[in-house]
Formats: sequence, structure tokens, C-alpha cells
Amino acid sequence: MVLEEIIRLAKERDRRSQAALFAHFKVKWFMIALRYASNRDDASDILQDALTNIFQKLDQFKSEKGSFESWSSKIVVNQSLMFLRKYKSTFNHLEIKEELLLRDENETPLEALSTEELTKLIQSLPMGYRTVFNLYAIEGYNHQEISEILDISTGTSKSQLSKARKLLQQKLEVIL
Repeated sequence: MVLEEIIRLAKERDRRSQAALFAHFKVKWFMIALRYASNRDDASDILQDALTNIFQKLDQFKSEKGSFESWSSKIVVNQSLMFLRKYKSTFNHLEIKEELLLRDENETPLEALSTEELTKLIQSLPMGYRTVFNLYAIEGYNHQEISEILDISTGTSKSQLSKARKLLQQKLEVIL
């Protein structure tokens, strides 16, 4: 059965089709949640809430406006941000730490890392760095959009991204 047909049946509350959608996207959705969460338990909580939203709002999905993968991933990102707002400090008080500058910012040995190792590195970032890094580098939001989503200035968004990148590079140097 093709994805479009599965989505159509899932909209009609067909349990098998809903299960098929979950089976098809669960790893992607979990990895999104894991990038924002500090641990697997929090990511599981985020995913559970996101699944509820995805299936409650499934009738709002319009294939002519974009892919289901993109639409559902955005719900997981939004749920991740809601989780961080609810259980962590507010974004107006993002963790800001001065990090050591690296010798060479142009070195990016990411090819040597597995997805799991990279996810763990991202998880190790302070919440503010991690959130802005995920939104910018992985989800594709620009600094203006991030500032509106997180209720921070664009300068704070840029600063957090810069510091996140530097800290990731520093951690990569230690690993590699």
C-alpha cells in the first residue's frame, strides 16, 4: 500500500493504517524528539504527545501543501519546544556560557561520526544552544523565525548558534 493510501485510511481512523504510519515514521520522529530532549525518557514523552497531536490533527494534513513527513515532523518539533518550555527554564533565560574558541573553525570531521554519536553530542549541549542549533541547522528555520518561536532577540539566536557550533567543534576535537 502506498503512503498516500495509508494516510487516507488513517484519516478515516483505520487503526491498521495509523499503526503503519507510526511504524514508517517512528524512528524519524523519535530522532527529532531526541535532538531536543536531554535523554531518551524525555524524548519518549515528547513523542507520545506528538503522536496524539499528529493523529488528532491528521484531517488537517493537505498533501497539496507539502509532504506528510514534513508536516508531521513540524508537529514533533513544536511538541519538543512545548516540552522544553513546560519542563525547563524559560527561553528568556537561555543558558549562555562563554566557550573557548577553537583553533580551526573550518574543520568538520562529521563523516566519522555515527548518527547516534552525533545525536549524543547535540544532546550534551546546554538547552539554549541545543534548541537554537536544532531549529537552525537541522529544521531550517532562520534567525528571525527562531527569535519569534522562542521569544528571544535575533542577536541571541545568532549568539546561541555560534556558541553551539563552537562547543560542538570543541567536543568533536576531543572525540576525534
